[in-house]
Amino acid sequence: MAKKTCIVLAAGDGKRLKTEKPKVLMEVAFEPMLVWVLDSVKASGIKRIGVIIGNNAELIEKRLEKYKCETFLQAERKGTGHAVMQAESLLRERQGDVLVVCGDAPFMDEETINGAYELHKSQGNAVTVITAETPAPTGYGRILRGKGDRVIGIIEEADCTDKQREITEVNSGAYWFNAGSLLDVLPKLDNDNKSGEYYLTDTVELLAERAGTGIGAYKTANGNVTLGANSRRALRLLNKIAAEMIIDSHLDNGVDIIGESSIIGRSAVIGKDTLIMPNTIIKGETVIGSGCVIGPNTLIDSCEIGKNVTLNNVQAYESVIEDNVKAGPFVHLRPKTVLGKDVKIGDFVEVKNSSIGEKTAIAHLTYIGDSDVGGGVNFGCGSVTANYDGVKKHRTVIGDNAFIGCNTNLIAPVKVGADATTAAGSTITRDVPDGSLAIERAQMNIKENWGRNYERKDK
Repeated sequence: MAKKTCIVLAAGDGKRLKTEKPKVLMEVAFEPMLVWVLDSVKASGIKRIGVIIGNNAELIEKRLEKYKCETFLQAERKGTGHAVMQAESLLRERQGDVLVVCGDAPFMDEETINGAYELHKSQGNAVTVITAETPAPTGYGRILRGKGDRVIGIIEEADCTDKQREITEVNSGAYWFNAGSLLDVLPKLDNDNKSGEYYLTDTVELLAERAGTGIGAYKTANGNVTLGANSRRALRLLNKIAAEMIIDSHLDNGVDIIGESSIIGRSAVIGKDTLIMPNTIIKGETVIGSGCVIGPNTLIDSCEIGKNVTLNNVQAYESVIEDNVKAGPFVHLRPKTVLGKDVKIGDFVEVKNSSIGEKTAIAHLTYIGDSDVGGGVNFGCGSVTANYDGVKKHRTVIGDNAFIGCNTNLIAPVKVGADATTAAGSTITRDVPDGSLAIERAQMNIKENWGRNYERKDK
């Protein structure tokens, strides 16, 4: 099996974007550009990946944990060629073929990577440049071709002549190299150019000068592979493009999305015949079943949602919502919440770290925290599980078919048994046996002929 390695150039700082973060950690559709690139590289079948990092390297290393990448520090930024030099040990160890990609080009895709590799191997090239046609080539290196349309080099825009600036085939910044050939020419790079940097693009010309060396170009149909961001406006454009790409894919899969105001992360999975209403945000590893109505004005982050669920004006985080649940408006589901099938939640309800059994109803103005609630339970308006004593959190347990009266305070740790009832206005401090009625109220005192009332009446 051919050895394939990847080097990701990710040492750029974020000065032009006016951020303290590394440039590659700026987000497109809620995920860092670097994550987009690494996912495409992994999807193409490349397992060994080296990442060139620079300032604030610890921030990048934290995001790389799940990818098991090797990192190489470029302490001084001296150009793309200099960046690749930092991974010389990886190149010598692996040999074979190496893909070099930019960590701030989020739309580099698996099909382009593999298509370029097939061309690279079939032609026996020392280097295969991934290129694209663009009607607006400003800012990109131009592809130089000679006799027979043979690639003879790449020239950066700063060094272009007026004639060369008219070329519309541009360098994506990604290449397949034969590792041995790349190692041969890296030491020959110089910084005799307007930027004073060591350009990786110069390796193409150096390899072209060698007799019998194959130089190729793979022109991808995905014109977005060239896109990156050197400003907040450019980053905004990337987000717009990503949003349309993601929405189009869901439309193609049978999802209805109304209006232009919803934003969906690229990792979300949505079932057919689900309707996404305006002003809805779906992010993280969210899975939504078929036949749902999500929104309007709803935020879903890393949730698992079943079929035929209706969420109206809901914010839900790291929760499980089973089939046929109806929630909203103005519902907050905090992490580790599980709503069983056919649960109904009304307005101004918050649920946190709790399991709610099937067919339970939480009508409105209620807080359920750190609780295990059975099925068929009814919560009256204004009920609260008081889970925090100022030092520790405690759990509340409520059995099946219990009835929690309006304005009940359940002081955890406490258990309300199955088929039990709490009277409205009670503050429950002890366990309630199955089938019992609990009434825990302060004694009512009446002061007749209270003078203050008469004073108000006179006014």
